[in-house]
Amino acid sequence: MKFGVVVFPGSNCDRDMIESLQNDLKQEVIQLWHKDKDLSMFTTDDCIVLPGGFSYGDYLRCGAIARFSPMMQSVIEFANKGGKVLGICNGFQILCESGLLPGVLLRNSQQQFVCKNIFMKEAASESCEAIKVPVAHGEGRYFANDKTLEELEMHRQIIYRYCDENGNITHESNPNGAIHNIAGICNKERNVYGMMPHPERATSNILSNEDGRKIFNHLFGIN
Repeated sequence: MKFGVVVFPGSNCDRDMIESLQNDLKQEVIQLWHKDKDLSMFTTDDCIVLPGGFSYGDYLRCGAIARFSPMMQSVIEFANKGGKVLGICNGFQILCESGLLPGVLLRNSQQQFVCKNIFMKEAASESCEAIKVPVAHGEGRYFANDKTLEELEMHRQIIYRYCDENGNITHESNPNGAIHNIAGICNKERNVYGMMPHPERATSNILSNEDGRKIFNHLFGIN
C-alpha cells in the first residue's frame, strides 16, 4: 500500500505524516505538490493523505481555497473511483469544502485554539477503549444539519467520537463543541475518512504515545 501526502502552501503537518508513515509504520510514501495533477502511480488500494496546517493561509475559510487546487481535482476523481483518501485536521476541512464529506468545521465553541491530548473511541465499537491522540485546531467544531446527522448515524459514517479516558462520551470530554461529540467521519462508500485529531503525532515510542497506530490499523489494516 502506498500513501501520497499532499503539500499545500501553509501545510505544517506534512512532515509529521511522512515521518509517521515511513519511519514508524514502514509504509511507502510519495510527496505530492498542490500544483501537480498526476496520481497515475496510485491504485485504488492506495491512499492519498491531506495533512493538517493552514492551506493557503486559511483565507476565506479553512480549506476553501485548497479545494480548488489542481491536485484536489485529481484527488476528487481518485476518491470517486474508489481510491482511499484521509484528511487530518485542515485536511478534514478540505474534504468537507470539496464535498467529499458532508458537514462543516466551525470555530471552536470556546472561540480559542485548542492544543492538547484528547481521548476518542471508535463509534461503532462496543468496546470502551479510549485512544489518546493530540488535537491542534481553532476551527474543529463539526456541525451538520439534522438530516445529515440522521444519515450519518443510519449509515454508520461516524467513525470516532470524543470521550473521556474511560471511554465515556461526555460534554466535558469534547474539546471543541462538535455536535454529537463527532471527532471523525467517513463517506457512505467508506473510502474517504476525515478527522480533527492527529494520529500521526502518536505513533512513536519516543513521544511516549503510540495510540495513533490503532487508528491507522483500524482504517487501513497497518500498525
